[in-house]
Amino acid sequence: MALIDEQIAGQLREELAQLEQPVRLAVAFQSLADPESEEVRRLVEELCALDPKLRYEPVNFVLDKERVAELGFKRTPAIAVLQEPEGGAARDFGLRLYGLPSGYEFGSLIEAILDASHGQSQLQPATLAALQALPAPVHLQVFSTPT
Repeated sequence: MALIDEQIAGQLREELAQLEQPVRLAVAFQSLADPESEEVRRLVEELCALDPKLRYEPVNFVLDKERVAELGFKRTPAIAVLQEPEGGAARDFGLRLYGLPSGYEFGSLIEAILDASHGQSQLQPATLAALQALPAPVHLQVFSTPT
């Protein structure tokens, strides 16, 4: 049974038509220890099947230690959103989503994909200037719950 029904798939195809550069979604999973990982994998596979500019990369959290370290995955399930320009090296903007992106979080995943594809965020110039003025790197985490 599909996780993305045909009506939603049609809406997603319209949104994904805005993709400029290809985007790779690297999914860290650990199916036996974390059953939710399998649902995230299936969701991302279905999403990537909707547009040729979306690519799926499975990353086994236990067996692919080097790739897990490269992507900075701390736990599963996790999704790294990477721009993958044609003929160029992947660009990692540090976009990571942990857990199952359902409800509003699914919208956040789609926005992250679009932002990575365009190679820029939609932050206002004043916000970007304030961020560039920070004296040290910042690790920002946003937590959400469906309740």
